[in-house]
Amino acid sequence: MAEARVLDFNHIFMVFLVFVSMVSSGTSVGVNWGTMATHQLPPDMVVQLLEDNKFDKVKLFEADERILGALIGTHIEVMLAIPNYMLQEMSEDPMAAASWVEANVTSYHYTGGVNIKYVAVGNEPFLQTYNGTFLKYTLPALRNIQHALNHQGLGSKVKVTVPFNADIYYSPDSNPKPSAGDFRPEIRDLTIEIIQFLYLNDAPFTVNIYPFLSLLWQRVLPRGICVL
Repeated sequence: MAEARVLDFNHIFMVFLVFVSMVSSGTSVGVNWGTMATHQLPPDMVVQLLEDNKFDKVKLFEADERILGALIGTHIEVMLAIPNYMLQEMSEDPMAAASWVEANVTSYHYTGGVNIKYVAVGNEPFLQTYNGTFLKYTLPALRNIQHALNHQGLGSKVKVTVPFNADIYYSPDSNPKPSAGDFRPEIRDLTIEIIQFLYLNDAPFTVNIYPFLSLLWQRVLPRGICVL
């Protein structure tokens, strides 16, 4: 039992060392900042924690006025997301997209304001568990948000993207190798169309990858890290 505890501590300590070395070596480190919590910390306190620990990037899953206000005057790069439930409205109503951009991007994008670098149109909208709910809304919403940014003169400063889940990747059972990989057949054409749009607008292709969960499901992760 004592040996197991020593091993667990060693694994935790190694993770801590890697994290510290990343921060101290100048590597950019970012965090996700969501609001689905029962006991949220005051935004000013969170921003101070980010700055004190040298986090220089943050992803916001929605445009929260209090959080955006707390980020004013900082150098933290912000990815500001449009929630999936808003994709239909953004895709069908260009004026709604324009209003969202004006209220949540333009209003904060000034010298000394919020350092907004990206607008994430949805979050993992092609996730298999959504059963195609957002497929027909994502690209039109992406186009309308890009048009709104261009209209506001921000198209070259704030880039759109769609954060995909890694499950867009497909590798056939007959040849489960990266070199044989492709996008899932049912979303392949649409995904390529989105990538082409991003390329034309000099915008990044974004994929959320969760190595921790992959290792956890494969039961190869040390228990000490799982409960950290």
